Order: sequence, then C-alpha cells, then structure tokens
Amino acid sequence: MADEHQFIEDGLQRSQINEFFEDELGRAGYGGMEVAKTPMGTQIVLKAEKPGMVIGKGGKNIRKVTSELEERFDMDDPQIDVQEVDEPDLNAKIVADRLANALERGWYFRRAGHTTIDRIMDSGALGAEIVLSGKVTGARSRVEKFNRGYIKHNGEPAEDVVDEGQGVAVMKLGTIGVTVKIIPPGAVLPDDFEIAEDADAPEVEQAAPASEGVEDLLADVDDEEVPEADDVDAEFDEPEVPDADPEDVIDEEVVEEVIEADDDDADEDEESADTDDEEPELDDLDEDVESEAEDLVAEMEADDDDADDEEEE
Repeated sequence: MADEHQFIEDGLQRSQINEFFEDELGRAGYGGMEVAKTPMGTQIVLKAEKPGMVIGKGGKNIRKVTSELEERFDMDDPQIDVQEVDEPDLNAKIVADRLANALERGWYFRRAGHTTIDRIMDSGALGAEIVLSGKVTGARSRVEKFNRGYIKHNGEPAEDVVDEGQGVAVMKLGTIGVTVKIIPPGAVLPDDFEIAEDADAPEVEQAAPASEGVEDLLADVDDEEVPEADDVDAEFDEPEVPDADPEDVIDEEVVEEVIEADDDDADEDEESADTDDEEPELDDLDEDVESEAEDLVAEMEADDDDADDEEEE
C-alpha cells in the first residue's frame, strides 16, 4: 500500500475509534484519546471525567471495550490506559458534550452559551469560543458564536495550543452542531512577551551632535536683525582685485609696438599682392599683337595719304 493510502487508512481508523469511545463512554465524561503504535501493540490513552465508570467493577467494562476493539478494528493486543481529567471545564470535548446535553434538555441557546463560556473563563482559560450551527430557534439554520478572551484560528498555534472539541445536540427541528475551542492557562504563544520590571538597563552615552539642528538654525535666523537696503548694498560692493605679480603685468608700450608692426606687415602684403597682379598683364602681350598694331597704323597712314591726293586733284 502506498504511503498516501496508508495515511488515509490510519486517519479513518482513528476517527472510527473515537466515535466508538464516544458512544460507549459518553456517560463517563469522555474527554478524548491518544493512539500510539508500539512494537508491543497499540497504546491508547483515554481521558475521562470519571475513570471509575470507564474501568467498571473489577475491570469488567475495560475488558469489554478491549475485546471489541480487537474484533471490530482488527487491532493486535490493544493496551488501554485511563487518565482522569483534572479540570473538566478546560477540556473542550467534555464542555461540548455538556452544552449539547443542556440544549437537548431545553435550555435556551443564548443562556446555555453564555453560562458555559463564563465557566470556562472562570477556570483560568486564556480564551474560548463556542459555535452553535443548525436550526437553533426556527426552521432556518444559522450560526451563533460566543467569544471570550484571546483565541487562535490558524497556523501552528491553532493546532498545537488550542484544544478543540465537538458535540451534537439532537433536537426536534434537527441537529445542532456544537464546537468549542479553548486556550488553556499557561499556554505559550509565539507572540507573547514579558516586561522585566527590576531589570537594570545599561546607560547609553549620548554622542555630541555633529552640527546644529534645523530648529536651532531657524531660531538663530529669527534672533538676527534684518539689515536695511543701504547696508545690503554696502555688503555687496565690487570685489577687490588681488595684487598681481609684477612679472605678470604686461607693458602697454610693448603691446602698441607689436600691433603697429603687425599693421605694417599687413600693408606690405597688400602692395606686393597688387604688383603681382599688374605684372602678369604686361607679360601676357605677345609679339604678334605688337606686329598687328603696327600694320593697322601703317594702313591708316596709307589711307590718309590717298585722301590728301584726291583733294589736290
């Protein structure tokens, strides 16, 4: 059988054994059980308000219960140990059965709930909760809760610290489920803390403030007098120029000579550029152009001579 199936079988068997004890030991004030499997057999610890009724005269009742466990649940050599409940009002299973019995006897649910939870808190419990679910007063079912003190509903404390018990009240209109949760006195919860009254706290040396705080600075500003406009202008005069090193001072005459020398150089460059532009124009004249010009002059002179001869004739 797989581990998952084995867990389911063990849980089902535990529930069936618990129901069997509730039916057989209800009058003895059954308060729960603990089952542990050992190499020698199955060890069962029963909690009861009246251990004498569980054991019976000469152990007759306990032997009967043991034989029925072997036959019905196929258990090998079950060993039953009966323990008395010290404070029945702090056992959730016993309180739930008492409340269910009170409802069956005709107690009004509010009276029964408040009376039961007050008895629980008077016994020293840190907190308690009673939940009644079903057809409490009419044909429609509802849920009624009664709370006192401090209670845990989830997490590891709800499983390990809180004692939970359930009971059923069979009424004419239907059944009423009763659930009781109790945190016993002295329970250690993860959010508990203690305050030591006589503890000597070590003295802590206060470090000197590195600088003034904002409040001190604002106080200083308020105490100072606001200066007038003339004083403000006087405070913001032109800054003084620091004395310069004599070696770094530039002689103005030397600067002027340098500037004039630069201007003369610039004029000479312009004149040389103009002469350079004219010389190429004269050089470009060829001998052919000069000869053509002489020919034109000679032709003009010949024409003038012809004109003079015609006038004489």
